[in-house]
Amino acid sequence: MLIVGLLAATLTTTAFLPQMIKTWQTKSANDVSYAMLITFISGVCLWLIYGIMAGDIPVILANAFTLVFNLVILYLKIKYGKTPQTKRL
Repeated sequence: MLIVGLLAATLTTTAFLPQMIKTWQTKSANDVSYAMLITFISGVCLWLIYGIMAGDIPVILANAFTLVFNLVILYLKIKYGKTPQTKRL
């Protein structure tokens, strides 16, 4: 059962790496929703608290890494989320 939990945690956590890397490389976060990020980060925080209270290592590890990745995405959204204005001729 621990193996299944760790595998699930690994897959769901690493799912955010492509978004984080793409946002970092392109310096564009226009397609990332603030509402989704804030809602998701709130849920991940609650799962992390739950995991700590339950002493569930896979839940703790998965949500700690997921929280970090999503906080990075949120930071990139704040930093790069605005579309530069183009000049009209």
